[in-house]
Amino acid sequence: MTYDQERARQSPARTPLPGRLDPRGGPAPHAPPLEGPPEARTDTPVPVSLLAQSDRDRLILHLQHALGTFVHSPREAVEEADTTFAEATTRVTAALVERRRAIGSTHQARGAEAETEDLGLALRQYREITLRLLRM
Repeated sequence: MTYDQERARQSPARTPLPGRLDPRGGPAPHAPPLEGPPEARTDTPVPVSLLAQSDRDRLILHLQHALGTFVHSPREAVEEADTTFAEATTRVTAALVERRRAIGSTHQARGAEAETEDLGLALRQYREITLRLLRM
């Protein structure tokens, strides 16, 4: 019996505490409501790339070049793929740090005066980006 089959046979997981993520994916049953215009809601996430299209295209071209040259120059192909991966991870990490800073600035600057609406928006944004990371 596989792990997934065994998990399916077990009783459902306990309900997470309010504000926590449901381990099966999605918000906990008592998470803040998803309100606002569709583009601001996270129940129907709009994929937003962390990298500019030109950066993604360039990295993909480098990777394709590495794949295409493997037969003639395996070592160089792997080195190019490694360099491309390193640049991609560096750029994605920088974009995530910037996204975190931007989300935090909406509520941290106001301190204790932050409105519940601002905090709810920040929570939804944190949830959306975290779930996207966990789905990778």
